[in-house]
Amino acid sequence: MVKILRYGDRGSLVSLLQKGLERAGFELEVDGVFGEETRRQLTRFQRREGLTEDGVAGPATEQALGPWYRGYTEHVIRPGDTLWSIAGRYGSRLALLESANPGIDPFRLMAGQRIVVPFAFPVVPGDVPVSGELVGYCVEGLVARYPFLRAEEVGRSELGLPLWTLRFGEGPRRVFFSAAHHANEWITALLLLRYTEDLADALVRGEAVGGASAESIYERCQVTLLPLVDPDGVDLVTGALGERETVYAAAIAAAFPTIPFPDGWKANLPGTDLNLQYPALWDEAREVKFAQGFDRPAPRDYVGAAPLSARESRAVYELTERLDPALLMAFHTQGEVIYWKFQDREPPGSRELAVLFSAVSGYALEDVPYASSFAGLKDWFILRYDRPGFTVEAGRGQNPLPLTELGEMIRRCTPMMTLAALGEVGTA
Repeated sequence: MVKILRYGDRGSLVSLLQKGLERAGFELEVDGVFGEETRRQLTRFQRREGLTEDGVAGPATEQALGPWYRGYTEHVIRPGDTLWSIAGRYGSRLALLESANPGIDPFRLMAGQRIVVPFAFPVVPGDVPVSGELVGYCVEGLVARYPFLRAEEVGRSELGLPLWTLRFGEGPRRVFFSAAHHANEWITALLLLRYTEDLADALVRGEAVGGASAESIYERCQVTLLPLVDPDGVDLVTGALGERETVYAAAIAAAFPTIPFPDGWKANLPGTDLNLQYPALWDEAREVKFAQGFDRPAPRDYVGAAPLSARESRAVYELTERLDPALLMAFHTQGEVIYWKFQDREPPGSRELAVLFSAVSGYALEDVPYASSFAGLKDWFILRYDRPGFTVEAGRGQNPLPLTELGEMIRRCTPMMTLAALGEVGTA
């Protein structure tokens, strides 16, 4: 259901609207505030597209902005068209056209043939806070631009939002990266989306990512990335959630007045901390968190009624079982550290990989604090498979971290993810 945006609104969906208008050629600051300039530029866009000029972003406006959100449009071949002329008309590049339309013969274009035309800008924005809607657009745009990527809906959130994965590569080694288990750590979703886009673009260009050729990663690995585990909670934190659902969450938060609302919210919408849901000493986690006062739905640290009782955690668990990965890595944003053990369990090869990850990222290796050392995804993976599993705290500061931190996060995590994919030091 489309959320109608109008003058006075704020939040990540307003930022997305502003980004779409900017990409469509209307100069506008992406600040998440629907003010007079946003209304003016929106009205100009509506005029250009032949829409009702009301300065309100409803379903028709969203549909018209769709290509700019997704980063591509479709073109029906006309007599006299060439790939060069089409690229020039839409400000695209020939290489992007060829990648998005595998098997196309540039010398035998057929009138009436429909092709995908990627725009020149990257699909994944670096200045728009995350929402379930943004991730959906990015997934659709990336798969259209790079058809060798594979997208899959692996589950649904409590509100019914899709949990998307993207897969890069066709090799025998399988690895699994996840992000945004915690709502106010939504910036990690952009980290994984950007890594996916960087891999795909480098494969098309014949370039390297994180010290290894994208072609080598593609041929040797299957990298599955789940960028947004908690879409409902993220939508709450970034202001994309509906009024009724926000009021519901506020009622839960009211019992915990020391936790800022909504910025302190880590849980899914019903108030379960998704990274305290896995069957790895869950009873111990329950005892610790109940003793801290989190004995009912809360903005954070409530372990839920039972292990895997939350739909989102259950989906991640089932996906992991199906993937049977050689390595798992979960991204969070507190401390610039890497956690690589569960209790005294140290899977073969974990220490060596952890040392490499620390060297390329600059993140310290640490043991998990006792109160947080149970029932996490990494904990269960190590307990279940005795294979390397890592929690990466890819930031420092008060959550949610500002988008200005994303560039540094990408710089430090990209070589680490490439090492994790290959299982060794990559070669270009």
